[in-house]
Amino acid sequence: MSTQSKVAIVTGASQGIGAGIVQALRDRGYRIVANSRSIKPSNDPDILAVAGDIADRAVAERVIGEGLAKFGRIDSLINNAGVFIAKPFTQYTADDYANVLAVNVAGFFHITQLAVAEMEKQGSGHVVSVTTTLAEHAIDGVPSVLASLSKGGINAATKSLAIEYAKRGIRVNAVAPGVVKTPMHAPQTHEWLAALHPVGRMGEIGDIVQAIVYLESAGFVTGEILHVDGGQSAGH
Repeated sequence: MSTQSKVAIVTGASQGIGAGIVQALRDRGYRIVANSRSIKPSNDPDILAVAGDIADRAVAERVIGEGLAKFGRIDSLINNAGVFIAKPFTQYTADDYANVLAVNVAGFFHITQLAVAEMEKQGSGHVVSVTTTLAEHAIDGVPSVLASLSKGGINAATKSLAIEYAKRGIRVNAVAPGVVKTPMHAPQTHEWLAALHPVGRMGEIGDIVQAIVYLESAGFVTGEILHVDGGQSAGH
């Protein structure tokens, strides 16, 4: 069991932004503990796939436990798993509410608590959460109350954790994307979604990945909500 290379946990790692994060960190020599509900085992010996719903604390415990058993340390946690349901506020169901809060909030809480406990033992670590610029900049025509409720809470928690652990060698940041071109958005919606951004285009997976890679290397940055949103949060 080598303990030289950095080890990162990535949730929501099977596709989209998560898969991009895994690849970018592997390219930089990281070893990865990759989690999603449907993730398949990897042929790469430096990628450990742990399948399961991150909203379940037992799954979070397995991610941490199996990661430590294989790689011996946890240096970074990228909280990428998330659910977005766009509905008018009065049309959300109790199941919608429970699903969003389970993945976006409980999923963040359990794995972050367990990861930070390990980071504290080694006196170093970094947590990055993927949130949304909608939490601070609501857009007419994009109903997003549950996203704002859950991801906005993570933005606030990011700052709180950053201060709580600043003197213990653990940094905590977030990336707040605009609308990113992933399989979640049908191609026929792309033109309309692009127009929501002052720069006139949707975000690409690589835009978000670059921001996370930057924060990983930015040792003097903590408590930051880095907006990668094509200018949405600046205004229209």
